[in-house]
Amino acid sequence: MPDMVVILGPTATGKTKLAIEIALAINGEIVNADSRQVYRFMDIGTAKPTQDECARAKHHLIDILNPDEMYSLGQFISNANNTINQIRERGAVPILAGGTGQYIWSLLEGWNVPVVPPSSAFRAHKEEQAALYGYQFLHDELQGLDSERASQLDPRNVRRVIRALEIIHVGGIKPSEVPSRRDQDYSPLIIGLTMNRPDLYARIDHRVDEMMEIGLLDEVIGLKAMGYNLGNGALDSPGYRELGDYLADSLSLPEAIEKTKYQTHKLARRQYTWFKKGDVRIHWLDSSDSDVSVKAIRLLSTTYS
Repeated sequence: MPDMVVILGPTATGKTKLAIEIALAINGEIVNADSRQVYRFMDIGTAKPTQDECARAKHHLIDILNPDEMYSLGQFISNANNTINQIRERGAVPILAGGTGQYIWSLLEGWNVPVVPPSSAFRAHKEEQAALYGYQFLHDELQGLDSERASQLDPRNVRRVIRALEIIHVGGIKPSEVPSRRDQDYSPLIIGLTMNRPDLYARIDHRVDEMMEIGLLDEVIGLKAMGYNLGNGALDSPGYRELGDYLADSLSLPEAIEKTKYQTHKLARRQYTWFKKGDVRIHWLDSSDSDVSVKAIRLLSTTYS
């Protein structure tokens, strides 16, 4: 068996189902690599594994934060590495599954990312400055503190500029002085799930309709009742943002549903920028095939026989 299996691809391609099938076949445990499934109370809109699915195969890094908490890439790398080591110690195979490309490649390629906890107060202050003085104001501040890192960032990417400033002010280190790579001992089998674009969009649309049928609107109403700000942070995600606009009377319900579908199509396109068809590390399978799980397990057996 490989020391780790990775299942990646855009949203709605069936990664959760395949991860469970492989886990059952090779004594595996699943490590979540989806940046929204780490949050509690966001179950339907993130297509989180159900209780029954979690009972079939052990899942990790799901439901570890509240929706108003921030989670940095450095925290994910640390948590994922620790979890993978624990799985190995139990004699099981880690299965990294999700659609957040930055999470997946940062782990596999050994990125060195400062583990500086996010500061909501610091970020709010910097966002206020950006609103008052413009994005160039923050980039100029970064230029004075770490010119090398500033040269790597588009001034218009306010989120990343703020994160660089946060690492400096909160963590006390310059981002440019952190080594870009570290030694990594993973030799994974990487399986990518894909399908032709029109069929993927149709599957996304069908899944959004199913989410509405099983209670996505009630989930969003519940989050609002708990005091969470729809459209901010983790809740600035397809479905939560648009249904929040519906609850604020900014959109009709049909408009919110259609916009959710459209924004999820955009999400899938962004995910493909991380998962390239020509990447020789990825073994691509067509998720529209009815026997995709059989092909994946056959790939495992032929690769490691």
